Amino acid sequence: MKLEINGINYNVEIEKKKTTKNTYIRVKDDLTIYVTTNIFTSDRQIVKLLEKNYSSICKMIEKQKIKNSNNENFNYLGKNYDIVYSEYYDISFGNDKVFMSKDIDIDKWYKKQAKTIFKEHLDEIYNNFSKSIPYPALKIRKMTTRWGVCNTKLKTVTLNLELIKRDTKYLDYVIVHELSHLIHPNHSKSFWGLVEENCKNYKQIKKEMKEF
Repeated sequence: MKLEINGINYNVEIEKKKTTKNTYIRVKDDLTIYVTTNIFTSDRQIVKLLEKNYSSICKMIEKQKIKNSNNENFNYLGKNYDIVYSEYYDISFGNDKVFMSKDIDIDKWYKKQAKTIFKEHLDEIYNNFSKSIPYPALKIRKMTTRWGVCNTKLKTVTLNLELIKRDTKYLDYVIVHELSHLIHPNHSKSFWGLVEENCKNYKQIKKEMKEF
């Protein structure tokens, strides 16, 4: 099955499962439209569902194209660089280019930078935080669904490694968000009030992050 969007035919893969009650639509890395549904859902019903969700599918495809584009380039602290491969086994920056070996472990390099940069931003925000809170242990790892996590019992803040690719205003917001959970372990009105005390433009930043 195919779906035409702006003159381009996109493949539609359908998986029918006995255990699936609802129908889910997502777009994969290769821009294939993936439909998971119940075994009793007919192809005709799926076509109608695709037509009904046409605009949402268009948005998913555009978002995936942006992600694919980002993966082809090198993003660091909010700036995009064209990759130039060289024999130099490290990462070196020009104005709009980054020079690196094809064999370098980019995630390992990102994590090394993040350990220093994330710690510096955590220290600065902690020292200027509007409430008295315990200093949390910092962890860094790649996460697919969250930018940050706060373990209030262990007093640990975990930050998504992907933040190293973004402008530091997003890192600062996530740090403020997680530190605020040490006072309010919820998303109550008081919690958001505390976030705003320490990050005045958090609403705009939060809105921008939904587009990532």
